[in-house]
Amino acid sequence: MIRVNENYLKLKSSYLFSEIAQRVAAYQKENPSAEITRLGIGDVTRELPKACIDAFHSAVDELGSIATFRGYGPEQGYDFLREKVAQVDFHSRNADIAADEIFISDGAKCDTGNFQELFANDIKIAVPDPVYPVYVDTNVMAGRTSDFDDGRYGGLVYLECNRENGFVPALPKEKVDLIYLCFPNNPTGATITREQLKLWVDYAKKEKALILYDAAYVAFIRDPEIPQSIYEIEGARDVAVEFRSFSKTAGFTGTRCAYTVVPKSLMVYDKSGNAYPLHGFWNRRHTTKFNGVSYPVQRAAEAIYIGDGPRQVKDLIDYYMTNAKLIREKMSQLGYECTGGINSPYIWINTKTDSWEFFDTLLRKAHVVTTPGSGFGKCGNGYIRISAFNNKEKVEKALDRIAAALK
Repeated sequence: MIRVNENYLKLKSSYLFSEIAQRVAAYQKENPSAEITRLGIGDVTRELPKACIDAFHSAVDELGSIATFRGYGPEQGYDFLREKVAQVDFHSRNADIAADEIFISDGAKCDTGNFQELFANDIKIAVPDPVYPVYVDTNVMAGRTSDFDDGRYGGLVYLECNRENGFVPALPKEKVDLIYLCFPNNPTGATITREQLKLWVDYAKKEKALILYDAAYVAFIRDPEIPQSIYEIEGARDVAVEFRSFSKTAGFTGTRCAYTVVPKSLMVYDKSGNAYPLHGFWNRRHTTKFNGVSYPVQRAAEAIYIGDGPRQVKDLIDYYMTNAKLIREKMSQLGYECTGGINSPYIWINTKTDSWEFFDTLLRKAHVVTTPGSGFGKCGNGYIRISAFNNKEKVEKALDRIAAALK
């Protein structure tokens, strides 16, 4: 008989965003005339930058001519995009990253979820709490945890993030092998300083551990003192993989394009302590299980780095950050403590009550969808996340309804 991977039976009954969708659908069915504003899932609402659209059209036209038609591209990505990424995102920040250390993919969610496949099942894994659920769930699926109990999976080391530590976790008290970090953070919107990030790099070097650094929201950083890449920190090339995304940066959530950086100097070890370059293992996995991002999409992604593309992307980011400022200011005026919304599109709000209870209050009284903090981990209870990804007019109306509901 065909048998299921029983690790899937350990998973909580519903993925966070599926649970939100079910609750919203049930409420909408009961109240069909309610105008619901979605400030929960971080999906973009603005159109793609014109430079990207023009590049799309041009690339599609190329595919319509026998002289310029292209079939399969390199699984790692076309050189024209990898070289732009290396130059603009890293060399300009004095980060030593080569074009062939960059792997173009269809999403940071995919890459952060898939990367754990490269490692032994008995490694010790540290995750922040609150945490982006993909980091946890994919390791549960792989069999690295025991059952879910009291809000956490056994076998993982949870790095608590709270208002006392500014939602930046302290180094683990026990030795770990794999560390997930995300800054600007999803869900809390917190950022990390160079000094704090160096502590993690130094720890990883000392313990021969690996940091998986999710920088999907780096484009929203406004403070020049905040590091935009972990590779700005000395020694990080030897201990860190970095993930980036075009989804929020340039509105590519429906287009799908991202990249992962795996430096060639980064080593992993077998049970005897022999060292091997991680780059080769990811290259093998990537080329075996992925067939590349389409040529038009990569040309559209390239467009954000050239000509008028950078300005158009900045305008797009500025639009969402205006929303973030409105949300943060309004919730603060209503007496709620907020994190994020300054160098991040997410605002993390202390609700003073149970997360799902507050979620239901805003849904039923204000017709606004948010994200309950408890869905991101035990330390997230008592918080909600509000996303700045929506049209400004809808955000303003939603905030008025929230204010009325919470008075």
